[in-house]
Amino acid sequence: MAIGIVHGNTRGLKHSQLRRLQKFYQRRIPPHMIITPEVARQLTELSKEIHRQIGLLIDRKGRVEYVIVGDAHQIVLPDLKRGRVAGGRFRGLRCVHTHLRGEELTRDDLTDLALLRLDLMASIDVTASGLPGYVRSAHLMPIKPDGDAGGGGGESLRWVFLEPAHPSQLNVDFIALIESLEEEFARNRQPAYAHDERDRAILVHVTTGSLAEAQESMEELRELADSCGVVVLDTFIQRRKTLDPKFLLGKGKLEELVIRALQLGADMIIFDQDLTPAQVRSINEATDLKVIDRTQLILDIFAQRAQSREGKIQVELAQLKYLLPRLTEGDTGLSRLTGGIGGRGPGETKLEVDRRRVRARIAQLEHQIRQLRTQRDVRRARRRQYHLPIISIVGYTNAGKSTLLNTLTRAHVLAEERMFATLDPCSRRLRLPREREVIICDTVGFLRDLPPDLVNAFRATLEEIASSDLIVHLVDASSPNLDRHMESVQRTLDQLGLSHIPRLLVFNKQDKVPPDVMRNLCRLHRAIPICALDPGTLGEFLDAVERFLAAEKGQPAPQTTVEWSV
Repeated sequence: MAIGIVHGNTRGLKHSQLRRLQKFYQRRIPPHMIITPEVARQLTELSKEIHRQIGLLIDRKGRVEYVIVGDAHQIVLPDLKRGRVAGGRFRGLRCVHTHLRGEELTRDDLTDLALLRLDLMASIDVTASGLPGYVRSAHLMPIKPDGDAGGGGGESLRWVFLEPAHPSQLNVDFIALIESLEEEFARNRQPAYAHDERDRAILVHVTTGSLAEAQESMEELRELADSCGVVVLDTFIQRRKTLDPKFLLGKGKLEELVIRALQLGADMIIFDQDLTPAQVRSINEATDLKVIDRTQLILDIFAQRAQSREGKIQVELAQLKYLLPRLTEGDTGLSRLTGGIGGRGPGETKLEVDRRRVRARIAQLEHQIRQLRTQRDVRRARRRQYHLPIISIVGYTNAGKSTLLNTLTRAHVLAEERMFATLDPCSRRLRLPREREVIICDTVGFLRDLPPDLVNAFRATLEEIASSDLIVHLVDASSPNLDRHMESVQRTLDQLGLSHIPRLLVFNKQDKVPPDVMRNLCRLHRAIPICALDPGTLGEFLDAVERFLAAEKGQPAPQTTVEWSV
């Protein structure tokens, strides 16, 4: 039988000691037992002799998969295979290692249990004579259907400690225990999601600022996830002095995240910050879950909403620009060999081929967008021939822009109570009360910290606003983040060089705000109140538009309290 490799720190060990370590690979533990008294004694005697901790990773058939040597204080587990790790399941390996000082399971032991999803973590006390003492064990705990883990608070919410016992007195049926745990994990999440195939995610926000701002940002991320069709199971917010360069959040919080994801059956983690490629890989390796950031979530929403050819081109361009710097891991096994004397070598790797193809596709899409921009210029020139004023409705996503367009023009643009319900802009003719015709345009919604690649990709669409005679800035007056939303829209307009176009500030959803509060808001911001669903509330808004157009033509206009911002 082949003898495996001993992992860890083997320097200074004698050849005979290495051979004894390697012989553990030949041992077979009965599947229903955590460890046998014979193997426990061999572990403790050798551990006492070399004065180092020794660990075994044992699969459910009782075979020793890894033998690890540490130092006097700890062992470091090797990089484990990703096989068999799935929602509601453990890794299929249990760790049994020695403790030289007879201490309880350490925090590092419990962290490894959580992050690696081990079946069980056990330690064997090494007595002064080198014989085995107590075996101390712990396993992760499933969450109850009502949302609480049994046994009270604190550590019991994460794991359960078995009663310490001598190896000869261990009466735990390990296979029965682990199978019941996995069944409980699966049972707890099955009733709510039996017929729901949507992705289930936990949202994470790490901040160095105030928790109030983090809560606001998290609420927006929750709306984005809901708009993308993701089921949000839980949220994590951590405030740190500095962001961790590897995991973004602290290791303890990462441990809680892994346990919570296993308990709730999450298959995805969504971060509110943009992650570097290295952070995505590190978090993915530590959690065995799909990891995406805010930008990737927004791009996915846009990909779902794009209906027109133009919208699909712009979304694909933004996605490829996001993907290009994240193509970092090559596989030398997929390298292509070149022929000829002096030319034999690795050739062009699969990674380089992928990058070249992505760059070629980006160049092709940018060319198509330039053609689309030319076509838009032609359409705008035709509009100018008819001397029809152009009014563009802009605003934060979910402010009610499509609803207002539908009410004004009796159009049938999709309008839903979710972010980015409509992506492709559309234009309609509108006849004002004084028999004047205008073209009114609905645009894509803005968002806080809109990804730069997305802004650049949609520049051809957003430049449609540049030919407007008037910008109607529509604001959701019922939003608690009204001021932040207004600032985000203003910032985006400035980035596009559109700050010179006159704007009319309109507060929507007045039916959701107390009348006295609405009056004060409109007086403070010099805005016009409307309810986009109620045509009877649009009179003042339409009058203000007509007054502006009359003033632009040099015609006398009635006195108004509305101030036009430029």
